Amino acid sequence: MKLILSTHNVTLTKAIEDHILAKIDKLEHFDRWTIDARVTIEHDDTRDPAKAFGCSMRIGVRGPDLFAEDHEADLYAAIDAVSKKIEQQIRKRHGKSKAKTHSVAARSKESRRGT
Repeated sequence: MKLILSTHNVTLTKAIEDHILAKIDKLEHFDRWTIDARVTIEHDDTRDPAKAFGCSMRIGVRGPDLFAEDHEADLYAAIDAVSKKIEQQIRKRHGKSKAKTHSVAARSKESRRGT
């Protein structure tokens, strides 16, 4: 998977990069067909201090891309919140595909029964 990491008004340290890579690896575990991930982290002094750090993540998968964004007082908390949102989107997408498969199987089972 390709990772594109960009920053705005934030110095990218090894610790921040490792934290993001750990979160991306966890997301890749849920959906192994992930093509690329684009992560943007930013710091905005003009915002409320409780929402000064922002993180947005776009995950490229087959079909529509997954996107999440969050602003927190702590950069690591923002990264965690965004990865949790993306994880929920992956789970929802997986559940929908499973439900579609099950509903098709149920319809074919009904037609075989003759009811």
